[in-house]
Amino acid sequence: MARTGTASRRARTGSRGRWRLGGRLSVLLFRAGLGHLLGRRRLLLHHTGRVSGRHRQAVLDVVACDPTGPSWTVAAGRGTRADWYRNLRRRPKTVVQSGNRHHAVTARFLTAEAGARMMVEYARRRPATARRLCDRLGLRVDGSEGAYRAAGRAIAFVRLDAD
Repeated sequence: MARTGTASRRARTGSRGRWRLGGRLSVLLFRAGLGHLLGRRRLLLHHTGRVSGRHRQAVLDVVACDPTGPSWTVAAGRGTRADWYRNLRRRPKTVVQSGNRHHAVTARFLTAEAGARMMVEYARRRPATARRLCDRLGLRVDGSEGAYRAAGRAIAFVRLDAD
C-alpha cells in the first residue's frame, strides 16, 4: 500500500512540475513581447503577493472572453488555494496582459450558479479542454450537461473586467 501512495504522489509531483515549467515558459514569452503566440486563450495576470507584497505573474487559461468589454473569465484550475486566486481575493484591482496589450481590471468572483452556467457553455465550445480541467481538479464528468453543471458549481471562476 505504501508504494502505491508513494508512486501516485510522485506522479502528481511530476505533473505539477511540468505545469510549473510550462507556466514559467509562458510568462517568459509574455515578457519577451511574444504573448500573442499563445493565442487569445491565455493571458498574463499581474498580481501582488498577499503576504510578501511582491509583484507576481501567472499565465491563465481563458474560459470566456468578451472583446467588447474587454472582459475575460478564467477558472482556478488548481482550485481556490492557488496563490493568484488568493492574491486577487485580497487585492481585486490589477492588470492583465492579453497578447501585447495591458488592461487595468477588477476581479469579480462568480457565484456557484454562474460557474455552473459558465462550465456548461465552455464544455459545449471546448469539450476536450473542459474535460481536462475537470480531471485536473479531480472532478469526474461523463460528458452530460448535468455533470458539467455540477463541476462548474465546484470550480472557482473569476471574471476580470476592464476598468
